[in-house]
Amino acid sequence: MSLGRCHSVCLNAFEAGVIEVQASLSQGLPGFSLSGNVDSSLREARDRVRAAISNSGVKFPEKKVTVNLAPAQMPKSGSGHDLALAVSILAATDAVPTAKLDGTIFLGELALDGRLRPVRGVLPAVIEARNAGFARAVVPIESVGEATLVRDIEVGGAHSLSEVSSWLRGECVLDTVCEIRAVPADPVADMADVIGQSEARHVLEIAAAGAHHVMMTGPPGIGKTMLARRLPGILPPLEEEESLEVTALHSIAGRLRPGQPLITSPPFVAPHHSTSTTALIGGGTGIARPGAVSLAHRGILFLDECAEMGPKVLDSLRQPLEEGEVRISRRDGVATYPARFQLLLAANPCACAPVHDVDCVCSAVVRRRYLGKLSGPLMDRVDLRVQMEPPGNAALMMAAEESSSDIRARVTAARSAAIERWREHGWRTNSEVPGSALRQQFRLSPKALRPVDVCVREGRVTTRGVDRALRVAWTLNDLRGGDVPTETDVAQALLYRDRGGFR
Repeated sequence: MSLGRCHSVCLNAFEAGVIEVQASLSQGLPGFSLSGNVDSSLREARDRVRAAISNSGVKFPEKKVTVNLAPAQMPKSGSGHDLALAVSILAATDAVPTAKLDGTIFLGELALDGRLRPVRGVLPAVIEARNAGFARAVVPIESVGEATLVRDIEVGGAHSLSEVSSWLRGECVLDTVCEIRAVPADPVADMADVIGQSEARHVLEIAAAGAHHVMMTGPPGIGKTMLARRLPGILPPLEEEESLEVTALHSIAGRLRPGQPLITSPPFVAPHHSTSTTALIGGGTGIARPGAVSLAHRGILFLDECAEMGPKVLDSLRQPLEEGEVRISRRDGVATYPARFQLLLAANPCACAPVHDVDCVCSAVVRRRYLGKLSGPLMDRVDLRVQMEPPGNAALMMAAEESSSDIRARVTAARSAAIERWREHGWRTNSEVPGSALRQQFRLSPKALRPVDVCVREGRVTTRGVDRALRVAWTLNDLRGGDVPTETDVAQALLYRDRGGFR
């Protein structure tokens, strides 16, 4: 009996684990069997691997071939293990030497002619291989740019199974550069294009500085979507650790663009208002895949016409908004994905949505029911609310407004102040600070908290609302360059939650 083995990486949602691929050749009727808790998509690899080996100039063994993917308790799926399956069989037949196998992981899908095709999740797989102590990773040539983002591990890209075999025999060197031409990032529109709406612009600046959630209401054509799509332009770029985390999520979802392996700007995700709960939160058969909330991690989730969405879809946002991650239970286990996004809601004030509010034909009951889909618990998690009004004739004739670059400079300075203040606690933005820390360790003076006392006594704000108002107050303090929020900062933060005003 001959035995060959190599290693690959199995993805279970956002978690990865190294697996050992063992191939055994024994006497008996010729056949090819797979074991190790594999799904139907992985069982199909038998035909691909058999054809790829035969078309690569190596005779497939006419013996009983048994391949096991260990450990068996870890569910395995997808086509990313094709290359490891083929290499283990070649090692069992002594077609390739085994000197390099112990320190190498193999990733890639095989075509019938032996070519290597890219797969999802290369970045998190290579990160796990590095953390597990592997020295090398062999990936499809199209995935080299993504894999080389990981430091302290040697990465080689191959075009085919024949090239991998030649490398194992020491006859060639694998490529380390992907030849795909880089694709420029999509340009972000400038805030200077927005006419008027000074209050809404200021609200978005506060939201960008502290990563707060925003709700914009107003008649159609007033600029809600226009403002939302310019919000990424005033956000600072992602730091290295954040970029890798965001890129890994998009790699698992198969959303990385060719030639742009690293995402350096905060993502902007805007699903249609008819989206389902599964598309928004994540799901699918087998191990759940990331949804829109995870693809918007460290970025913006924009829900336009949110009042047209189903109440159950909207309420599914409550858990990720509070915890910064989403957990999806399936038969094969619980998939956990990070989902620390900035929620941006936009809605018309009523169903008929006239340009001027006096032309509305909706009754009071209809108007309440229209925005009533946004439940109280969900709206309690929205930090800033702004009612947009049509700009006057004078605003249309004014010169260009402030540009995104000028606003971004203030936002970057405010975020830097927050990072420096919360560094030892592990928080990056004011919106991540727990309410217990704001009320105890960083408690404000009684004078500064006086507006909170009044609102709580009148029942105009919940305990969660108090915590979120205090976070906004810290952001207002950072934007003006102060040390500690004042009574004015706290009162202004409460005003943005209660548009009825503070008395």
